[in-house]
Amino acid sequence: MQLNHYRDLLLAMSLSLTTALSWADYSQHPRAQRLINELATEHGFAAEYLRAALRGAQRNPKLIQAEQQSAEKTRTWPDYLSIFLEPARVAAGVDFWAAHAQPLEQAATYYGVPAEIIVAILGVETRYGGYTGPHRVLDSLATQGFEHPTRQAFFYNELKEFFLLCREQNWAPGDPKGSYAGALGWAQFMPSNYRRLAVDFDRDGLTDLWDPVDAIGSIARYLRDFRGPGRGWQPELPVLVAALGDPPPDWPVNSTRPHAEYAQISRFVTAIPGLPASTRVGLLELSSGAQNERWLATDNFYALMAYNPRVFYATAVYRLSRAIADHYRQPQP
Repeated sequence: MQLNHYRDLLLAMSLSLTTALSWADYSQHPRAQRLINELATEHGFAAEYLRAALRGAQRNPKLIQAEQQSAEKTRTWPDYLSIFLEPARVAAGVDFWAAHAQPLEQAATYYGVPAEIIVAILGVETRYGGYTGPHRVLDSLATQGFEHPTRQAFFYNELKEFFLLCREQNWAPGDPKGSYAGALGWAQFMPSNYRRLAVDFDRDGLTDLWDPVDAIGSIARYLRDFRGPGRGWQPELPVLVAALGDPPPDWPVNSTRPHAEYAQISRFVTAIPGLPASTRVGLLELSSGAQNERWLATDNFYALMAYNPRVFYATAVYRLSRAIADHYRQPQP
């Protein structure tokens, strides 16, 4: 019996090692041939080029864990906000604005997105370019695109877009580094959005999201055009307004899109300051301990959520933007 036990244990270890080794070579993964066929058929890639790239991809399950345990999903609202609304990050945002005032003003004028919003996104995403991610994007997207338990389809498509982006930018697939989710550059664009919405804002012939000026213009364009040209950010619209009153218990809260016009919800809550009756809004409630924060969110708030579809994220960007703007515009002694 003891001999059989050890034999079975060794066999299980051998099978586990064989599986791990075969999955480490992503060119042999069951979904890889589909990816290769699609890119070859739809976009003219050489199959051997793709196989070679996937053979070089490194499997890293910790990247999936990082995506599943991101701060937006695991922290309370006060803890999450404290990560970003800190004096050092506010001060660094003021310094970044001062150093890049001209492109920020140009982006605000051309795209209609306030400078403080652009600066705050850069502050939340990468600490103004200080941390753009240490992971090879190929590894991040192959691991997530072939193995993520709930978002595999999303990351699989981003892996396809990444190969297209590498061809367009003349990158070797193993070279670019980014986040655990495969986001790139100061602006942390996923490959599909890099291809669709990034801009050469400094007009040097390169669309380079590791360049602060291109990142500034690209964030502004993203917020304005993510739904289509001019259908995103609305320059004259606030982001959040305080809501006083008590909505019905079944009123949707913290949704990913506006669900009513202000005229409908104004029967229960009042916006401070007021809003036009036809303004599309959603209701937010954020627990801050003994008392909840209650806000009405406009289409501009949901434009921020298009960048990262989490209420905590969009609210933190807005709060950081207000703090940076207040400090930047303070009269100098």
